[in-house]
Amino acid sequence: MTDSSGIAPPHVSGTPNFRRASAALFAAGLGTFMTLYCVQALLPSLASDFDLSPAGASLSVSVATLAMAVGVIPLTALSDAWSRTTMMSLALGAAAVFGVASAFAPNFPVLLVLRLLQGLSLAGLQATAMSYLSEEVHSRSLGQAMGLYVAGNGIGGMIGRLIADGVLQVSDSWRWSIGAVGVIAAVCALVFHLSIPPSVRFVRRDPSPRALAKGIARALPDSGLLRLYLIGFVAMAAFVTIYNYLGFRLIADPFDLSEGTAGLLFIAYVSGSFSSALAGRLVDRYSRQLVLVPALVVALAGLALMLIPQLGAVIPGLVVFTVGFFAAHAVASGWVGARSSALGVQGAAVYLFFYYIGSAVGGSAGGTVFSHSQWNGLTVYTGCLVVVGLVSALTLRRLRPPHHRTVAAGGPAAEREAPADASESAEA
Repeated sequence: MTDSSGIAPPHVSGTPNFRRASAALFAAGLGTFMTLYCVQALLPSLASDFDLSPAGASLSVSVATLAMAVGVIPLTALSDAWSRTTMMSLALGAAAVFGVASAFAPNFPVLLVLRLLQGLSLAGLQATAMSYLSEEVHSRSLGQAMGLYVAGNGIGGMIGRLIADGVLQVSDSWRWSIGAVGVIAAVCALVFHLSIPPSVRFVRRDPSPRALAKGIARALPDSGLLRLYLIGFVAMAAFVTIYNYLGFRLIADPFDLSEGTAGLLFIAYVSGSFSSALAGRLVDRYSRQLVLVPALVVALAGLALMLIPQLGAVIPGLVVFTVGFFAAHAVASGWVGARSSALGVQGAAVYLFFYYIGSAVGGSAGGTVFSHSQWNGLTVYTGCLVVVGLVSALTLRRLRPPHHRTVAAGGPAAEREAPADASESAEA
């Protein structure tokens, strides 16, 4: 079925194409975060094998996320001029190849180079997924679709860590762990390629640096988008910091857990998958701000609970913190996608830039805090980050929808559909 313009209508929840798109992006999120963060479960092993400090070992996470941050904006421009689905398929495939190659790294610098290339590859997926969903999914179903995509991220992060940890216990080698995750990521790439519906509402745009700079420049003055960028930055910085260094805390006094047992706590990630999917449905029913603010408060409560030096408090605290983070990210990323589409700007790419800069810079800075102040200092550090995000969320206000429909930059005068809830777009 097509509309009066001959273009198929956007996918609506419950339709076959919506289910295919959701399943494909779920697999993409699974492969992306499984590949990106599996090394978090291996940080103590890497530190021991290469004689590194916790902050030094965490560079294996930071270089990949930094590469994603650097690559996401130019690769967004490339996907605007090329093909959404092809870009995502190639990105996932290349990341899987570099993941397997990482298992054969002869030393830590080579491992960092391969992780950097892996991050650049995954930037191609992250740069395109949000734009694809905003274009192909109806605005009334966008929150649900974005929630399912972020849910794939959460389950991928959990599975990657658990597989890496499990293989490490059996093989006593981080190399087998990284290689196993790379092979599974290749399967996710194949599932994505076979499932994803083609882009039928995609309009090619000018990929020149000048056009890209204009799209970014139009996104930066919007104060609502700026607040959402800040929320993504601080929330991701806090999240990566907690998951980077919690393992070091648990293998030391007073817990004295083995690396394998400590790694099992990454199963808390599954709670984030449920919360992100639920947050998407709540956004479609209520409003983004009514979901975003409580999500950040929940994250703060989880941090406070983890301060208690007992597993009976740390485990629930980690679950609560993870629930809050993933719900907040699902809402913020969907909000950016909707407003960027309505304004015709490169807001989604800029959000991802700040999001992964937060992971790289905030996570590494957290290692320095942990080395000097241990877990109490780390809690203060991450708590301050979440509070900054909460203050930003509280200052968001409702706006009237944009007064005009946007025209694709450098492309034909094809009107873009403004989201139905554009009145909830962020603004001071």
